[in-house]
Amino acid sequence: MRACSVTGVKSMKGNKRSHSLHATNKIWKANLQKVKVVNEDGSVERVYVSARAIRRGMVKRA
Repeated sequence: MRACSVTGVKSMKGNKRSHSLHATNKIWKANLQKVKVVNEDGSVERVYVSARAIRRGMVKRA
């Protein structure tokens, strides 16, 4: 399962409910983007980062 390498956010699982309240399985996927990130040691790697972490400036992009 994919997860954000910065915040750790991943898919959520729950039930989809119809008008009659019939429950079926549903997965909400996180908005993950594959970006190039500069690590502390200066190396560059591609990782999955959530869109929220990118907007907040939590990663230093290459």
